[in-house]
Amino acid sequence: MKSIWIIAKQELKSHFDSLMAYILLALFLGFSGFFTWIYGNDVFFIQQASMQVFFQVAYLTLFIAVPLLTMRSIAEETRSGTIELLLTKPISHQQVVWGKYLAILLLVGIALLLTLPYYITIANIGNVDHGAIISGYFGLLLMSSAYIGIGLFASSLTNNQIVSALIALIIGVFFHILFGLIANGFSGILGQVFYYLSMNTHFESITRGVIDTKDLVYFITLTYAGVFLAEKSLQSKTS
Repeated sequence: MKSIWIIAKQELKSHFDSLMAYILLALFLGFSGFFTWIYGNDVFFIQQASMQVFFQVAYLTLFIAVPLLTMRSIAEETRSGTIELLLTKPISHQQVVWGKYLAILLLVGIALLLTLPYYITIANIGNVDHGAIISGYFGLLLMSSAYIGIGLFASSLTNNQIVSALIALIIGVFFHILFGLIANGFSGILGQVFYYLSMNTHFESITRGVIDTKDLVYFITLTYAGVFLAEKSLQSKTS
């Protein structure tokens, strides 16, 4: 665990040493703030003390932002050869991948922490369902965790950062949109399978304040599968 934490700290520092982290944080806060408070179905338009608008915007924004955060994690180190240097130390492939996973999850957590003033402001406007809001934040972390796993796997497949981001987005589109649409075209067991695979199904359930075991299993399984595949892919490249 100590090695994972050391890698995570170094990776997090490298994100903040570049402009990418600052740009993505600014874009995330800008988009979420604009649509939550100013444009269209914002808080004042719906006249409800609710953060559902924010969760809907963040759900889409993080879907796009996470692949941009993961795209360089393994791809760039493989291209530059620094991954081989890292693995000469007493560190396993598994620790490397989990360290990078933890760093990006912490970065997403920082982004969400910066939106707490939204929560405080809305709570002062009227009565809010605090349980649903806490669950909503938890749902965003779980969703991001799953996409980080997918993004790391995509990053392990190529030396090109752009290709890595595109692969992660293509895989993510199936979970984010397509499985839900396909589920509407089927009935019975097949329809239920596609419905279960849809990310939106589980995210909406959590944002309503209902934390079900099947939703937790879904997100944890996706996360672990992505990290596991990234580890095996990295291992095949460096062995």
